[in-house]
Amino acid sequence: MDTDTSGMDTSASDVGGGQRNKRKGRGHRARQDGNDSEIGRGGQFDTVGSDKSGPVKSVEGWIVFVSNVHEEAQEEDIVDKFGEFGDVKNIHVNLDRRTGFVKGYVLVEYKEKSEAEAAIAEMDGADLLGQTLACDWAFREGKGGKKR
Repeated sequence: MDTDTSGMDTSASDVGGGQRNKRKGRGHRARQDGNDSEIGRGGQFDTVGSDKSGPVKSVEGWIVFVSNVHEEAQEEDIVDKFGEFGDVKNIHVNLDRRTGFVKGYVLVEYKEKSEAEAAIAEMDGADLLGQTLACDWAFREGKGGKKR
């Protein structure tokens, strides 16, 4: 191994018919300290948190994920239905850019957990504009929620 005038390590290697190329930098030879920490761990990660399962509060409140929302539903229709269970703090209706219709899901935020629980219990399986809604927590701790 040679050191050039800039202080970087350079290695020479034979390529083809006796021609030598200089390579600068790291990673051109095997590690000599025996630390191959990046090799052989593929897909093993540490877990964070606990194994308990349940809803998690967002920064400002409790968020309910509502799916199978009719494409022609308006924000007003959703607020009217979900407002029966408490004060709807925020609602997020994603629209398709091309058509302008609802993409099929909505996020409804409540300040109190009890309000969100009541909305999930009553509105899961309820009808809105001829479609059956599916409601669940937007954020869960632990191993997922309902499998649909």
